[in-house]
Amino acid sequence: MDSPRDPYVRVRGAREHNLQGVDVDIPRDVLAVFTGVSGSGKSSLAFGTIYAEAQRRYFESVAPYARRLIHQVGAPKVGGITGLPPAVSLQQRRSTPTSRSSVGTVTSLSNSLRMLFSRAGDYPPGAERLDSDAFSPNTAAGACPECHGLGRVHRTTEESLVPDPSLSIREGAIAAWPGAWQGKNLRDILDTLGHDVDVPWRELPADERKWILFTDEQPVVTVHPVRDADRIQRPYQGTYMSAHRYVMKTFADTKSPTLRAKAERFLTSTPCPLCKGRRLRAESLAVTIAGRTIADLAALPLAELVGTLTGTSEAARVLTEDLTSRIAPILELGLGYLSLDRATPTLSAGELQRLRLATQLRSGLFGVVYVLDEPSAGLHPADTKALLTVLDRLKATGNSVFVVEHHLDVMRGADWLVDVGPQAGEHGGRVLYSGPVEGLAAVEESATARFLFDRSPTPPREVRSPRGELKVGPVTRHNLRDVTAEFPLGVFTAVTGVSGSGKSTLIGEITEELAGVGRLVSVDQKPIGRTPRSNLATYTGLFDVVRKVFAATDEARQRGYGVGRFSFNVAGGRCETCQGEGFVSVELLFLPSTYAPCPDCGGARYNPETLQVTYRGRNIADVLDLTVENAAEFFTDTPAVARSLTTLLDVGLGYLHLGQPATELSGGEAQRIKLATELQRAHRTHTLYLLDEPTTGLHPADVELLLHQLHGLVDAGHTVIVVEHDMSVVAGADWVIDMGPGGGEKGGRVVAAGTPTEVAGTRGSTTAPYLKNALE
Repeated sequence: MDSPRDPYVRVRGAREHNLQGVDVDIPRDVLAVFTGVSGSGKSSLAFGTIYAEAQRRYFESVAPYARRLIHQVGAPKVGGITGLPPAVSLQQRRSTPTSRSSVGTVTSLSNSLRMLFSRAGDYPPGAERLDSDAFSPNTAAGACPECHGLGRVHRTTEESLVPDPSLSIREGAIAAWPGAWQGKNLRDILDTLGHDVDVPWRELPADERKWILFTDEQPVVTVHPVRDADRIQRPYQGTYMSAHRYVMKTFADTKSPTLRAKAERFLTSTPCPLCKGRRLRAESLAVTIAGRTIADLAALPLAELVGTLTGTSEAARVLTEDLTSRIAPILELGLGYLSLDRATPTLSAGELQRLRLATQLRSGLFGVVYVLDEPSAGLHPADTKALLTVLDRLKATGNSVFVVEHHLDVMRGADWLVDVGPQAGEHGGRVLYSGPVEGLAAVEESATARFLFDRSPTPPREVRSPRGELKVGPVTRHNLRDVTAEFPLGVFTAVTGVSGSGKSTLIGEITEELAGVGRLVSVDQKPIGRTPRSNLATYTGLFDVVRKVFAATDEARQRGYGVGRFSFNVAGGRCETCQGEGFVSVELLFLPSTYAPCPDCGGARYNPETLQVTYRGRNIADVLDLTVENAAEFFTDTPAVARSLTTLLDVGLGYLHLGQPATELSGGEAQRIKLATELQRAHRTHTLYLLDEPTTGLHPADVELLLHQLHGLVDAGHTVIVVEHDMSVVAGADWVIDMGPGGGEKGGRVVAAGTPTEVAGTRGSTTAPYLKNALE
């Protein structure tokens, strides 16, 4: 169709983050992939500029109320963008889902299934039809009255409250009691009430033990404390509270995560006795389809659920067809092993994003730009083809698909490539190339080109010989049935397999208790903090040293400023408007709340007096604003700071700012910060490092850096075990354990174990052909 509209999205003068006044034209209605090393600015272009501008325009068209908010949140720093359609972002945000959020609620498949039960279920004779709400554990109409729809009840038992019954109460038998004086009070009250606090717990009569631990009574008595003779003792009124009541109250009411965690240690979580863990009330569980309750169906892997639904009655046909057609794209993206009742917090970031992607396929939107953040994360090469098919289908329905991606196969499948670089941080932020894929080969300074067009085989590496082995199992958990695996010690092992084959479950069984582990360090991609308060400098312990440096300056001494003055977490030196966060939270009525720079300190976090103290011409806020790379030059002669910074440079994080809030770091960055923090502690004893998909979010050039570090740990005598989908990493390992052959019920076995070359030749392994390809 011949249209007068400009077929390109044209970006002019983009300066968001590290972008250096970028001008770029990207065609609409194509699959465009943004590439570049980690921190080069590709996300700042795709999400920070293009998506942010589309969102701003959408807000502009809403009410004046929303416009005022946008003003607070700020528009992206860009000269202008033309030809921009509305945008939908599917970012890998680790939003904090609750235990009530599940695969069914994220994809809204639960709604369809509840509708099916309400309209077409088999009811017991004489029972009246239930509304679809009655089949949801998250509504008053459906939730089991005993566990409120959570499926588990928290209880305390004598064993959990008194772990060591040989102690007396005075010796601290009741471990669940609060410490310090509050615990002593309770002990003195029991003493006053006439209980023996000096005999071993197990020698107290059973009914007495039961009362002490579980009573709901709260008697008030006058206590005459007997403590240290030199302190004046006054009698006081003491109220007794049983250990059970104390734990339950703390668990329910406390705002402190540490106290809550402590209380949780004394609780045992058991399936609810009334609904047997099925979360619904009896009336709802009496309704069946094909002889199964809604809880039974929600527990089935989606691939099996489809099979169960096909044979249902004529009345249910329209509803089942709708359900099966909505499950189809989820199966296609290799997620058929998930069940509807699987809790969202247990999903990986990649799984969650692909679920959202599958849901979008059914939404029927057209004419929009989908902006995706590494949809291949956590995908086995075998599933990458399916991903490309799905992205093509979004494009075929008249949408533009813009993807930030490191996976070479996804780049090869693109219509258009935008390569940002050449390096990270201030050495990046330029568009090196924008055009069809093959044209990138001519761009000399592109780090992406080197990997995308390099066909030379991996140089064979001398396989290290193990100096012992670690036996794990037999494990029966999730989809693993009685699985045993041997991990060689002192070498680099890669665990492979399609999504859901049981890799993470298997390595989750490795604990410090196992013979041969020694010290265990698990480096995961969970955020290093949930608020802008925790940042790179505070997490690595670097900031403590920097504050000492400032407190030691002449100016700080004259003013009497100690180390605390330079902390943005305590009153004194910080800006009180934002309480040292540098940001204020802007609550949007019907949208997620966002952060805007503090109107008083402008994001500096400190009050003006603190900022008058300088060290070598920079104040503390300037130092937090330095990149790791610049800070390394600035602090060359402060060894404690320099050591921290060098390890961060070694894992390729030189482009991050010291004060970069934890909330702005990607999962891959958080993982490398943890690794760097580990690397700066020199370990003499044997350490086992566990990394779950460490290359997620990394450009092949950064993968090289990371591998150099990990192989360095092995050469120093440690053991490294990684769960990995990147075949170039697997090809360079000493030992490979391949799980599978499929996901969910079709997986959970060790298909092959051996050197990369041996595993590449295994028949029946989904990984083998891809590994073979990488080795050749």
